[in-house]
Amino acid sequence: MDYKSKLRHVVDFPKEGIDFIDITTVLQDAEAFRRAINDMNECLKKFGDFDIIVGPESRGFIFGTPLAYTSGKGFVPIRKRGKLPYKTISIEYQFEYGTDVMEIHEDAVTKGQRVVIVDDLLATGGTTESNIKLIEKLGGTVAGLLFFIELDFLQGRKRLEGYKVESIVKF
Repeated sequence: MDYKSKLRHVVDFPKEGIDFIDITTVLQDAEAFRRAINDMNECLKKFGDFDIIVGPESRGFIFGTPLAYTSGKGFVPIRKRGKLPYKTISIEYQFEYGTDVMEIHEDAVTKGQRVVIVDDLLATGGTTESNIKLIEKLGGTVAGLLFFIELDFLQGRKRLEGYKVESIVKF
């Protein structure tokens, strides 16, 4: 499927100079969304055996939960500060246009669990790098990183060297 033709570009969002790639146009197209999940599900096989899928707020939830369902795995959310109800560990990180704090429940990943991180977009790799640090701090092992979109020109893959990275659409 030609996903690029289905994605919408929003210039200067959320701030000037950013070309935001809007996935909602794929999500609202039932066939495109189904195909995207199926294509991502095929990519999961490249990571071998794993125990759980982790997805960062908020678009990682959109792709991560159906992939967890189709692969028979559980799903763990990583959220922005103050959004999780139980005890958490946190990390401050820098991303394309600012800084933020992400958190995960302290019991969400157990020592030795093999984790696949799923998100909508790989840009500079800052968000994903923070997710990796949270998982590894809990004793988990990152089996792979799966993205719907990858912005090659921002070279996020370089920041994630040493980890298996897969993506469906590349710009």
